[in-house]
Amino acid sequence: MPDLPDLIEVTIDSVRVSLMSPQRIVIVREKDTERFLPIWVGPYEAEAITVALQEVEVSRPMTHDLLKNVFNTFNALLVRVEIHSLKEEVFFGNIVVELDGKTINIDSRSSDAIALAVRAHIPIMVAREVMESAAIVPEKDVQDDSQDMGGEDDYVLDQVEPPEPPTPEEVERLSVFDDFLDNLDTSEPPDEDKTEDPPDPENK
Repeated sequence: MPDLPDLIEVTIDSVRVSLMSPQRIVIVREKDTERFLPIWVGPYEAEAITVALQEVEVSRPMTHDLLKNVFNTFNALLVRVEIHSLKEEVFFGNIVVELDGKTINIDSRSSDAIALAVRAHIPIMVAREVMESAAIVPEKDVQDDSQDMGGEDDYVLDQVEPPEPPTPEEVERLSVFDDFLDNLDTSEPPDEDKTEDPPDPENK
C-alpha cells in the first residue's frame, strides 16, 4: 500500500450497544496506539460487521457479501476503505477500487465501507483530521480533565470501605427479622397463570 500521509490505518476494536438508542457503536483503534474513534452505525450494519468479524457462515450471501462478489466478478480489486470526513456528526466513507489500471473512488456510508472491508480483508483508513477532531485517548483525557477542573472541584471516585460490624443493639433489632423468616411458608405457591373456571350459577 502506498504511503498515505493524510490517512491513518485503524483496526476494529469492538462493536458495542447503546442502551439509550437502537444505534450501535463501532470502536476503531489507531494501529500501535491507544487512540480510539467511536462511529455510530445502525443495528443492521452492526450485525453485518459482527457476522464478518466472527466469521459466521450464512446460507445465502448478505448484502455486503453480494457487493464483494460483484467486485470479484468484474475483476475489480478492492484496495481500501476510507473515512474521509465528519460533517454534523456524520462520518462519510469511500471505497477505493482498482479496475483496468484505474483507481476508482466510490462514495459510501462509513458503516457499509467497514462491513465490506472486514469481508475483503482490506485496510480501513481514517483521515488524519477526522482522528484529530473526534478520536479519544482514554488515559490522556482523564489526566486533562483532572487538570482542567483543579482544586476542590476535582471529582474523585470514592473508595468503598468495608462496613463496620453491627452493635449489640442492632443485632437485637435484626433478630426480629430472623423469627419472621423462620415462620415463612416456603412451600411452592400456586400457579397464578392457571385460572379455574367460575362456578356455574345453575349448579348452586
